[in-house]
Amino acid sequence: MILDQYMSNETKQVIARIGETDQLYLENNTPELALERADLRLQLVMLSHVRQEQLHFLQEAIVLLEQARIEYDEMPLSLYLNLSLYLAKAYMIYFELTKEQRFALITQQILKPLAHYNHLDIYFFLAYASAAKQEQAMTRHWLQKYVSCFEYDLELLQVHPAFKSVRMEDWFKALIQNKAH
Repeated sequence: MILDQYMSNETKQVIARIGETDQLYLENNTPELALERADLRLQLVMLSHVRQEQLHFLQEAIVLLEQARIEYDEMPLSLYLNLSLYLAKAYMIYFELTKEQRFALITQQILKPLAHYNHLDIYFFLAYASAAKQEQAMTRHWLQKYVSCFEYDLELLQVHPAFKSVRMEDWFKALIQNKAH
């Protein structure tokens, strides 16, 4: 096949694993398997340079994650949070590809009800979605919660493009300054 010569080994491995996990799905689906299947598709989004492919794999990942979140009555909280975070990540990738603010809004709708779990990544994605929607007060709110977590990533805040518009704000400088020391 001519396309094979253009595909990286990493892409081939992801596609092979998708085939394996899709076969496992036919035998016995679990929320863990749905998470892996969605993750593989998100990896393909990152590996692809073709917008239509990216959107296709994103849509597949979103469907898998949405179904897994509602299909199972019983699952550990950590797994539900991971499914939700992957779903938020997928929607924010969608936002990055399309610049449509509705995807940032969907991310907020997914994660706001989970904010009381004091989870670092939930705060980060809520800040990211708020910044994408140009909601400076909410961006500040969620970033303050993010940096109050023990394992926050200071460098990520300083380099992530979503926060470019607030980097010159006094409150952002103070937030970074206080945590750098």
